[in-house]
Amino acid sequence: MAASTHTSVLKHHFDRLDQQHASERLGMWMFLATEVLFFSGLFGAYTVYRLYYPTEFEFASSKLNRVIATINTLFLITSSMTITFGIRSAKLGDRSGLIRYLVLTLLLGTAFMVLKAFEYTADYEERYMPGTLFRSEYNAAFEAIFPTDPQQKPLSREEAKLYFEKDAQSEHPKHQHWAAELVLLNYRKSTADPDYIDPGKVQLFLSFYYIMTGIHGIHILAGLGCLIWLIIEAARDAIPPENYSTVEVVSLYWHLVDGIWLFLMPLLYLAGAGWVATY
Repeated sequence: MAASTHTSVLKHHFDRLDQQHASERLGMWMFLATEVLFFSGLFGAYTVYRLYYPTEFEFASSKLNRVIATINTLFLITSSMTITFGIRSAKLGDRSGLIRYLVLTLLLGTAFMVLKAFEYTADYEERYMPGTLFRSEYNAAFEAIFPTDPQQKPLSREEAKLYFEKDAQSEHPKHQHWAAELVLLNYRKSTADPDYIDPGKVQLFLSFYYIMTGIHGIHILAGLGCLIWLIIEAARDAIPPENYSTVEVVSLYWHLVDGIWLFLMPLLYLAGAGWVATY
C-alpha cells in the first residue's frame, strides 16, 4: 500500500494505483462508446440507402481500389498486434521493446495513410468524386455518344462501345473508364427503366465513401499523434511498469479504429465485388 501510495505515477486525486488504472480504462471505454454511437449512425444511414439503391451502390463500389484496401487492412490488423506486444513490454519494464513495438505500430498506421492518400489522388485524377467533377466527366462521355448538335448523328450501341474501347487504348484517353461504362449501361434507357443506373445515386455512394473513410482517416491521425506521444514518453523513461495502463488506454482507441475499418472495408469495397457489366 505504501509503495502504491507514494509512487511517482499516482495522481493526487487517487488513493491507489489500481483505482487510477480502473478510472483510466473506464474513461476510455466511455469515450469509445460515444465513438461507436457516432459511427453507428453512419453505418445505419449507409445500410438504408444500400437497400434502396443496390444497383447504383454495387456499380459505384466496383470502381474502388480493392487492392489498396486489402493491403491497408493487413496493415491495421498487424498494427493491432504490435501495439498489444507494446503493452506486454510496458508491463515487463522492457523500455526498448516498448519503443520498438510503438514505432512499428506508428509505421504501419503511417503506411495506411500514405496508401490512402495515393488512393484519393487516383480517384481525383479519374474524376471519381461526387459533385462537379463527376457530373462533368459523365456529361462529357454522354455528349460523345449523344451530341447536342442536331447535325451530328448519335452513335449506335456498337459504335459507342467501339468508340470507348479505342479511347481507352489511346495514349491520352478523353473519358474515364467508369463514365464510359455508365453511359453504355444507360444507353437508350429512361430514368423509369428498372435497370437504369442513376448517376445521382452513384454519387450518393461516393459521398458516403469519402465521408466515412475521411472521418476514419482523421481518427487514424489522432491515433498516430497519441503513438508519437507514447514513444516520446517511453524514450524519457516516463512509462514505468506500474503505469502500463498509459499504453493500454491508447491501444483501446487504436483497436477501435482498426475495428471500424474492418466494417468499412467490406461495406464500401466489397459491395461491388461481384459486379459484371452487361450492355
